Amino acid sequence: MNHYQVIRRPILTEKSNYQADALNRYTFQVDRRATKQMVRSAVQAIFDVSVVSVNISNMPGKTRRAGRHVIHTQDWKKAIVTLAQGDSISFFEGV
Repeated sequence: MNHYQVIRRPILTEKSNYQADALNRYTFQVDRRATKQMVRSAVQAIFDVSVVSVNISNMPGKTRRAGRHVIHTQDWKKAIVTLAQGDSISFFEGV
């Protein structure tokens, strides 16, 4: 799997912005087949930083209503990546 296929998108919430600023942790939505080692190598290759640890969570989809129809959103996988001291990802700064 390509590095750009492993990482789908960054997750930008109040909690993830706090973790990026205070704890040097960045949150991404990743491919459901991705492992910790795949996420580590993808982040290091794409953003040119050194990764200390990777935590992964499987997030269940939610039940939603679309008019009279009930639909179920897709399950997805979230990765929280902790970077070494002094490293940062400029994409998240200033958000």
